[in-house]
Amino acid sequence: MKKSNKKINPPSLDKEAAITALQTVKDPEVGFDVWSMGLIYKIDIDKNNVKILMTYTTPFCPWGSQLNDEITAALKNAGADKVNIEITFDPPYKIPDDMRAMLGI
Repeated sequence: MKKSNKKINPPSLDKEAAITALQTVKDPEVGFDVWSMGLIYKIDIDKNNVKILMTYTTPFCPWGSQLNDEITAALKNAGADKVNIEITFDPPYKIPDDMRAMLGI
C-alpha cells in the first residue's frame, strides 16, 4: 500500500470557536469569564494563529500571567497553533453594567 504525501490540514479555528474557548477562562477574583467581562478587546485569526488584544481589570492585576496562560491553553485546545496576547490599558477597563448589577456594585 502506497502512503499519500498529502498533508491533512486541521480544521481552521474561527472566531466563534475562539469566543467559546475564551468563555471557559474565569477571572479568579470575580468568577466570571474573560469574554463576558469585556476583557477581550479584539480577536484576530490568521489560519490557526490567534492574536488577542485584551486588558486586565487593573494594571496591577496579580492574576495577569495566569490569565494569559489559561487563555493560551484554552485557545490551543480549540485548535490554535500559536497564540499571541497583547495587553493594553487604552481604553481603561470598565466593568459592564450587567456584571456590575450582578456583583451589586
